[in-house]
Amino acid sequence: MPAEVCAQCNGTGWKIVEREELSGAVRCECAANGRAERLESESAIPPLYTNASFENFLLPRDNPIAYRELTEVYLAVRGFAREFPHGKKPGLLLMGDPGTGKTHLAVAAFRAIMTKGFEGLFFDYQNLLDRIRSGYDPASNSSDRHAYSEAADVDVLLLDDLGAHRVTDWVEDTVTSIITSRCNNRKPLIATTNLVDPDAGFTTYQRNAEGKVDYRTTLIERIGPRARSRLFEMCRVIKMPLVEDYRLRRQPPPRRDD
Repeated sequence: MPAEVCAQCNGTGWKIVEREELSGAVRCECAANGRAERLESESAIPPLYTNASFENFLLPRDNPIAYRELTEVYLAVRGFAREFPHGKKPGLLLMGDPGTGKTHLAVAAFRAIMTKGFEGLFFDYQNLLDRIRSGYDPASNSSDRHAYSEAADVDVLLLDDLGAHRVTDWVEDTVTSIITSRCNNRKPLIATTNLVDPDAGFTTYQRNAEGKVDYRTTLIERIGPRARSRLFEMCRVIKMPLVEDYRLRRQPPPRRDD
């Protein structure tokens, strides 16, 4: 089927407006809509999250405490996207256990920001490291500058599962350099992590079923003190509450045969 032509501009991208008995041409709203769609299509959001939005984020209504706590997080993230780029801090860091809905909320904010015309790029932390590692030249101690430039220069970077794997010194230095560059230039970063940090309200240990103490890996152990310091400087840090696995909440209930 042929594409529908905008009735206001007849497909030109410009429309005539009258102001104080004068007429002039201004950009039509359809041009902005088209840009938002293009930006999203080029943002590398994984297929699993291409439709993630604030409207379809599921809250645990059967658990009053979890519902209240997660609603507070939801409203905070939505507020960050609504105020962008005029918030107190240009970045957002969501911290919490796997399955708490971090990535869904991060992508929801990311997509909302792109509708304002900002270019964005989604990177899984491990995928970014793989690209940097694949282009690493031991002789020169340099890495894939293309991947580095993409992550450092894009308007808004979404870095999912930050610190998921322990890395070598040169990769840590590269990631630190990306985060530092973005912080220095006030380029927004949205990040998620399963790691803990005492300053975000986490304990660094927990007792297992046998009563033994299990020490939890901290963010600073995985990405180093410099990157961690920069993240907390540039990002609004939000701790995700302990809730039922979000991936399970998203699944439809099993069918019941009559």
